[in-house]
Amino acid sequence: MATTIHPTAVVDPRAELADGVSVGPYAVIGPEVQLGPDCRIGPHVVLDGRVRMGRGNRIFPGACIGLEPQDLKYTGDPTEVVLGDDNTIRECVTINRATTGHQQTRLGSGNLLMAYSHLGHNCELGDRIVIANGVAVAGHVVIGDRAVIGGVLGVHQFVYIGTLAMVGGMSRIERDVPPFTMVEGHPSRVRALNKIGLRRSGLVELDDGRQFEDLKQAWTLLYRRSLTLAEALGQLRCQPLHGAADQLCTFLEASLGPSRRGPIPGAR
Repeated sequence: MATTIHPTAVVDPRAELADGVSVGPYAVIGPEVQLGPDCRIGPHVVLDGRVRMGRGNRIFPGACIGLEPQDLKYTGDPTEVVLGDDNTIRECVTINRATTGHQQTRLGSGNLLMAYSHLGHNCELGDRIVIANGVAVAGHVVIGDRAVIGGVLGVHQFVYIGTLAMVGGMSRIERDVPPFTMVEGHPSRVRALNKIGLRRSGLVELDDGRQFEDLKQAWTLLYRRSLTLAEALGQLRCQPLHGAADQLCTFLEASLGPSRRGPIPGAR
C-alpha cells in the first residue's frame, strides 16, 4: 500500500514513513520520527522528537508522543520513545520521551492505552497491557506483560507492576504491585489472585493445573498467614519453586531491596 498524507498534515521531509502509513488531517510529524508499515496516525496527532514505531500501530486523535519529558532535569539530551507493533493509543494520550543520555521510554507490542492516559519519561511497558482512561503513570515505572490498570488512578514514579497483575480503578499505587495479583483501594492492598487473568492466559490449565496450585499455595502463605513477608519468603525458599510461584517470590524479594519502593501489603 502507498503512504497517504492528508493535505493539511505537517510532515517534516526528514521523517521516515514506511509503506502503508496513513496520516490524518492536521497531524504534525517531526524530523526524527520513524513509522513502520501500516501505522495509522489520526487527526491532530503530534509526533515530535525521536519516536520510533514498529508495524501496525494506531494513534487516535489528539495524542502527543515523544514530546519533552515533564522533568526539570531534562537538558535536551537525544532521548526517544520506542513502540513495538500493533499498539492502540487512544484519544489525547501523552507519552513523553526519556530524560537523560540516550535513554528510552519503551512500549512493547499489542498494548492498549485508553483516552487521556499519560505515560511519563523512562517508563518500560511489556506486551498486551491495558491501561484504562485517565491513568497517570509517572516516570521510571515498569509494567509487566498483560497487566490491566483500572481507570482514573495515579502510579508513583519508580513503581514496578508485575505480569498479569490487575489494578482496580481509582486506587493509589505508590508501591510495587506483585505479579498475578488483584490490587485495589486507597491505600491499595493485595486482595486476591487474578484468577480470571490467569485463566485467560492459560496458566490455570498449564501442566494439568500444578503450576496454578503451586501459585495458590505460595500466595496463601504470603498473604493469609500470620507471617511477615520476609518470614513467608524464607519458608517458601526452603522448598522447590517453579513457574509462576517462583516468579512471584523473585518479584517480592527484589521489591524488598534497597533500590525499590517495596511491595503493596496484603489485606488483613
